[in-house]
Amino acid sequence: MSSVSVFISLLILFSVIVKRESAPTPPPSKPALTEEDVEKKSNAIIEEYLHINDLKEALQCVAELNSASLLFVFVRVGLESTLERSTIAREHMGLLLHHLIKAETLLPQQYYKGLHEILEVAEDMEIDIPHIWLYLTELITPMLHEGGLTMEQLFREISKPLVPLGKAGVLLVQILNMLCKGMTPKKVGAMWIEAGLNWKDFLPKDVDDNKFVTDQKVEYTLGEEVVSKEGSKKVFTGEELGKLLDRLLQDKANNQRIRDWIEANLDEQQTASNNFIRALMTSVCQCAIICKATLLQRYLYDEQKELQALYALQALMVHMEQPANLLRMFFDALYDEDVIKEEAFYKWESSKDPAEQTGKGVALKSVTAFFTWLREAEEESDKE
Repeated sequence: MSSVSVFISLLILFSVIVKRESAPTPPPSKPALTEEDVEKKSNAIIEEYLHINDLKEALQCVAELNSASLLFVFVRVGLESTLERSTIAREHMGLLLHHLIKAETLLPQQYYKGLHEILEVAEDMEIDIPHIWLYLTELITPMLHEGGLTMEQLFREISKPLVPLGKAGVLLVQILNMLCKGMTPKKVGAMWIEAGLNWKDFLPKDVDDNKFVTDQKVEYTLGEEVVSKEGSKKVFTGEELGKLLDRLLQDKANNQRIRDWIEANLDEQQTASNNFIRALMTSVCQCAIICKATLLQRYLYDEQKELQALYALQALMVHMEQPANLLRMFFDALYDEDVIKEEAFYKWESSKDPAEQTGKGVALKSVTAFFTWLREAEEESDKE
């Protein structure tokens, strides 16, 4: 081999060595979280979620734990930390766990493991928390919503630690009764029958299952028709209906769940009333704005675009024959969600554009209170 060839070979070898030495060292992988780490992070995630009620953020934070095999700790912490809080806190925690199962971030085995740790000591806790079975019901029932767990799987699993204690029937009756608040007993009974469940599997051997069913008024689980008493359904005011429907929509209930709730809680006379129609329309419209606020913000990026959006609402009110209070509700939602700013509202109010005068007078009158409030809030802000 010539000296030139040897020299070239040495150069190539040297360049390979240099490249290897200069190659960046991959960052060390993060150490796996311990149970204690997951518990601390779970507490922080849950406290923030209950404070700001941002479901999307909470789901992302749990996924970022990257600890699928330790999420039973998150379940246990979530149940423990909300057990003695408000009903709303428990329902929100139940919804978070449901959405984690639905997103497949939380595996059913991990959910049951965390839940069993609480159920195994529930009877002892009953001394200090007399309503513990109701509280557990509020936490568990959301798991039966669409995309969660099946009734057969859930009931059989949660009963495992409770059957030896004679408490399985107590919890299942509570869950069934809560389901009946969101759908008719007939539908709940159909779910039980389709799941192939039998009360004998959940009750102590010395308890007569037929007598238990009668005493607990859960005959619908046997396929028996439940005849509701005349006038047993509460008559809601328009305001009450609005709040209840708002809550369902904010919980991201699907159409079937909302229809089930309406069927279970309102009679035909109520669903045909103007109060119901107005409450339903208002809640759906308000939810549409809140749910799509970020989309609107993306395109309403200056005052002129915001003004066009207000003109569109004005035209919509004309098309809908100026329903009372609906435009005010839209204005409130658009302002609260930072979609439209004060300047655009004032510009719409004072606009004399001849092409945008149809329905303007009626629209202005319907939002007089909104502009009064807006100016008063501005004056208060200036004083500060």
